[in-house]
Amino acid sequence: MHVKPGSRKGPLVVNDEDADDSVTVFLQQRAVEGAANDALVKILAQHFGVAKRDVDIVRGHASRIKHVRIDR
Repeated sequence: MHVKPGSRKGPLVVNDEDADDSVTVFLQQRAVEGAANDALVKILAQHFGVAKRDVDIVRGHASRIKHVRIDR
């Protein structure tokens, strides 16, 4: 998953057609003090229809490329 913090497009979840099973998420929040990560969890929970507690950033807390687990 690619995250674009500080984007004017956000919040928006886009499937990447060029990459296998990859998603780009555009967020308005900047990557300051975890604000972008919090916003990512919230938008993914809304997008997939799950609770925020069911979305977990597994790897990439300080990176724009993240691995996320979503429990249903």
